[in-house]
Amino acid sequence: MTPDSPGQRPFHPSAPLAAAPDPWASTDRPSLRAGPPYHMTDMIAAEPHLARRLLGRLARPDSGAAALAAAIVESAAAGQPIVVTGCGTSEHGAIGVAAILHDGLRRSGRIVGPGTIVAAQAFEAALDPQPGGLAIGVSHEGGTAATNRALEAARAAGARVGIITVTGRSPGGRVADIVVETDEMDASWCHTIGYLSPLLAATAVAGHVAGQPVDGEAASRLLAAGAAEPATAEALAARLAARSHLIVIASGADRAAGRELVLKIEEAAWVPSAYRDLETFLHGHLPATGESTGLVLVLADREARPDRVSRARGALVAARGVGVETAAILAADASAQIPDDLTSAGRLVVPKAPELPAPVAALLGTATALQLLTERIARARGTNPDPIRRDDARYAAATDAAEGA
Repeated sequence: MTPDSPGQRPFHPSAPLAAAPDPWASTDRPSLRAGPPYHMTDMIAAEPHLARRLLGRLARPDSGAAALAAAIVESAAAGQPIVVTGCGTSEHGAIGVAAILHDGLRRSGRIVGPGTIVAAQAFEAALDPQPGGLAIGVSHEGGTAATNRALEAARAAGARVGIITVTGRSPGGRVADIVVETDEMDASWCHTIGYLSPLLAATAVAGHVAGQPVDGEAASRLLAAGAAEPATAEALAARLAARSHLIVIASGADRAAGRELVLKIEEAAWVPSAYRDLETFLHGHLPATGESTGLVLVLADREARPDRVSRARGALVAARGVGVETAAILAADASAQIPDDLTSAGRLVVPKAPELPAPVAALLGTATALQLLTERIARARGTNPDPIRRDDARYAAATDAAEGA
């Protein structure tokens, strides 16, 4: 348990997290803690319990998840576009949501092509709205202006609108025809719950689409396993924290996790970082790396596993050849196929979870692992991840200036 301040009720990982304010309001900056455990630390510990609660609520036939599933099936059957959109952490959540929903349609026996459900960054989606079909927003608090503009633009172009967010009372919830409520709020601005919640919501929606609900206990166990090796994460983080910049590589369903790890490291630990698709990394980016570079491979997607593992080995061999410090977050069966000496900084290994759909196993399996690694890199660098540097007046002013420009 973690007391935040004198007189405040201690934090228990298994207890429900705070709901959105009523009336709705955006969150204030998290209270500052002098050292770990941070709010982010607490949120990671809460995630296995959140998974059990949220998947249970959204499995009900009268839930927003069931309603969104019906709209997805209807749009897919009519050959209409289905676009998932968001910003920041929610953009990465949207990428994962699209992968999980696409798999749900495939498991339902429907014939789906690669463009049946796609993810789009909210600013771009607002500038080029889809002509009809279904637009699904992802927004943790429901107040992200760019995401809400994208949903409004899609509605104006004839689309039906859904949203995955904490409450239908939010501005985004009021735009939408269908709201999938996640109910519980992230206490840190370095969002962990904000990334996981839409993935869990999509898992429930896909379960309705396929007629195959996902076991909340299995999801909870997988999330707990992803954060079960703090000492390994700490040792790995110490090696990466000494590098001047980091690169994260991934492919398939792991691309959402790779992008999210980059964002988390930059906002929590302030290390310049970049994401590259696995194959893309080897096409021109290697010359900019060397002994000051750290690289993290994320590989948990079990689809097309032999090809992914083969190319990942090649990328790690190349990185090692120019002195890059290499690390990985791997599913157990992938880890067994990649020699230990190709990850000089170490690796976090998560269960392969064959009882879960492939993208769900990959995305939930890596979620807590990447968050734990981020939190430990922040510790190694002496940064507080919770305020994402907005406790520094310059960075708070810069953010405000960008919004007011």
